[in-house]
Amino acid sequence: MDFVAEPGEVTALIGPNGSGKTTLLLMLASLLRPDHGTIEICGLDPLTDTSAVRAVLGWMPDTLGTWESLTAREILVAMGRLYGIAPAGARRRADDLLHTVNLEDLADAPARALSRGQQQRLSLARALVNNPRVLLLDEPASGLDPGGRIELRVLLRRLAAAGCTVVVSSHVLADLDETADRAVFVADGRTVRTQTVAEAGAQVRRFTVRALDSEALDAVLQRDARRLDTSTERRPGDRVIVVENESEAATVLRDLVAAGVSVTSFGPSTGTWEQTYLNMQEESL
Repeated sequence: MDFVAEPGEVTALIGPNGSGKTTLLLMLASLLRPDHGTIEICGLDPLTDTSAVRAVLGWMPDTLGTWESLTAREILVAMGRLYGIAPAGARRRADDLLHTVNLEDLADAPARALSRGQQQRLSLARALVNNPRVLLLDEPASGLDPGGRIELRVLLRRLAAAGCTVVVSSHVLADLDETADRAVFVADGRTVRTQTVAEAGAQVRRFTVRALDSEALDAVLQRDARRLDTSTERRPGDRVIVVENESEAATVLRDLVAAGVSVTSFGPSTGTWEQTYLNMQEESL
């Protein structure tokens, strides 16, 4: 695997189960020694500068492993003390983070009483205790309710805007569409493609269009020789068109409206990164 995650950006790791995403994150977090190759975190080597790397790093695993008998606040205070924060400062930092992840009402609840989603929030807060320059997250949206997923996206964008380097592995590609600046696609332990948001928008896309009059819609699509994708399941009345890029999609919509077609729905059939993932599968076949 070979890629660079830039400060001020959210970089997504995307790939099937077993492709090596978690293994890679563990190596970046200095928790697993690579057999070959080199890793650099803020100019530091996790193998030889382990303590210095961990001082600038935030790590959120896919499951929270912690002291179940301690409260959420006690866990965050303990983590702050382990990072060398003074007792009073650790308590203030814990309270700030509990507010950030919306766990203030459960600050004094033992970790064992927290739901899966609440444990994810606590795990995120724990990863932010040392105000990291680099944040690594493995399936952070797992177990979060819709509101929690929105809050996560907003927080990651805010951290990136402040200059943090964010690397996130997730199977929830819809969330990554709203969060990531670039994506690194991996398979079988290798980087197979790196793509920015702009590059993803310039690729072949599928758009779903729906109109009040399906016959009028079909007539215009046929007149303009628009390519239809009939291989995918869809709702009755939906038409899936294949376009070269978003610019062509805008042209299709303009032509439909100009022809008097009452369009009620027009948008991408899949997310940006999901489309790349599907395109890669088609190419491999």
